[in-house]
Amino acid sequence: MGIYDLMIKSKEIELSLDQIHFSQVNEDTLNQLLNEFKHFEALKKYDLPIDNKILLHGHTGCGKTATAKAIAKKLNKDIIILNLGGIVSSRLGETAKNVSNIFQKASRDKSVLFIDEFDFLGKLRDYDDKDSGEMKRLVNTVIQLIDYLSNDTLLIAATNHIEIIDKAVLRRFQLRLKFELPSRKELDSYYDELLNRYPEKLQDIERKYDISYAEAKDIIHREVKKLIIEWEEKKAQN
Repeated sequence: MGIYDLMIKSKEIELSLDQIHFSQVNEDTLNQLLNEFKHFEALKKYDLPIDNKILLHGHTGCGKTATAKAIAKKLNKDIIILNLGGIVSSRLGETAKNVSNIFQKASRDKSVLFIDEFDFLGKLRDYDDKDSGEMKRLVNTVIQLIDYLSNDTLLIAATNHIEIIDKAVLRRFQLRLKFELPSRKELDSYYDELLNRYPEKLQDIERKYDISYAEAKDIIHREVKKLIIEWEEKKAQN
């Protein structure tokens, strides 16, 4: 594996934005973002910058990674996925260089750069004194890279712990979308959407609430598979 975890071509992304459940606030913000990129040249004539730095934060399993991929698909851009915590070298100086190389590649290709586990930058307090200097230099490097990111490149960062991210870094993001656990009504709508794909005899499944969309999907798949296996076993016994 290279300096980034994964690069996905836009045509290889299956899930689209209209298949993801958003709050009205998040949907409106994303529509504005997409329209700005759509009319990039018109805005450029008036020296108006694009809001090209967006932070997705909130509960795990609520669609942050899926959203980043779907945005790339909508914009017809390739996406580079970087797990920030996963590339930290034992020699921290190399980490700053690696991150710089990733930003440069994203800018050259006008890609979407998606940085997961972005809260890693806020964990300076967890490092020994001997490492803190290098970690601070890494944070400063990331700040500079964000500041000088080309306007036609989209940076999306995701975190489950926005509260521990360095405030100087947070200020660089023009847009912040909060992902929260879906309401009972939202989950019912999602359950209906999932279950309608199956025959009626497979739809009588107990629904759970106060969970994420990802958890709800896992429950449905697990219970549907269980029912199918039970019926297959009965058929085999007859």
